Amino acid sequence: MIRSMTGYGSAKGTSGKLEITIELRSVNNRFLDCSVRIPRVYTALEDGIKSQIQKNVSRGKVDVFVTIDSSKADDISISVNESVADAYMNALKEISMKYGIPNDATSITLSKFQDVLFVTKKEADVEQLGKDISDILQNAIEDFNSMRLREGEKLKNDVLGKAGEVEALVRICEERSPQTISEYRERLYKKMTEILESTSIDEARILTEAAIFADKVTVDEETVRLRSHVEQLRNLMESDEPVGRKLDFLIQEFNREANTIGSKCNDIEMSHTVVELKSVIEKIREQVQNIE
Repeated sequence: MIRSMTGYGSAKGTSGKLEITIELRSVNNRFLDCSVRIPRVYTALEDGIKSQIQKNVSRGKVDVFVTIDSSKADDISISVNESVADAYMNALKEISMKYGIPNDATSITLSKFQDVLFVTKKEADVEQLGKDISDILQNAIEDFNSMRLREGEKLKNDVLGKAGEVEALVRICEERSPQTISEYRERLYKKMTEILESTSIDEARILTEAAIFADKVTVDEETVRLRSHVEQLRNLMESDEPVGRKLDFLIQEFNREANTIGSKCNDIEMSHTVVELKSVIEKIREQVQNIE
């Protein structure tokens, strides 16, 4: 199945009381380039995320956004530093006795003193969190690939349609090429007649010149190869494997044959056809750039 390198996918889930959202976005790139954005405290999980992406994506610049909401988690605890609290209470009693003032200390008063209370955060189970993120990520990848497949189907239909246009233009070149040779022979005969006037014309010489010209301008080999390339393109578009790089190289061959045909033709009509052929090939190349 043909996949586009451009896509988006997302999934949500939980790990304990942590709410997790994962988003994937990708654009075209020659190779796979994966970047992960995750809260710094969980950066140890980044390599595992990249490895999972590599198993599911072969090309493209993929950005992975991992959002972890811990607002509903009960991983915060507040403890009393009893030794410090006792010291403060004893100091307050001494002040009350020494200066004859009431000891009106309350729990609120005591809690305001420095270091009486301290906050601790429970350590997350990183191993379990990694497993849960992996499951959510896989759901996001499935959503991501689903979109890429839909886009890939559009690319496939467009490329195959343009491949048909290439075949039609190749057919025109094949039909026109023999005509250019015949027209050249007629022009040559006419020129020789004008130059030599009543003198007899060497038919063998005319045929020899026409044969030399035909050898220079014939495009049979190029059109046969172009047809072969079109057939190979169709086969690749039916592959279940990523074929973007192969298509890149194949389109280079399309261009090479079209350029050779262009260099051989000295006929205006053929030149126009070759320009159109190269234009269609360029459109195919642009679309192939989007294929994984």
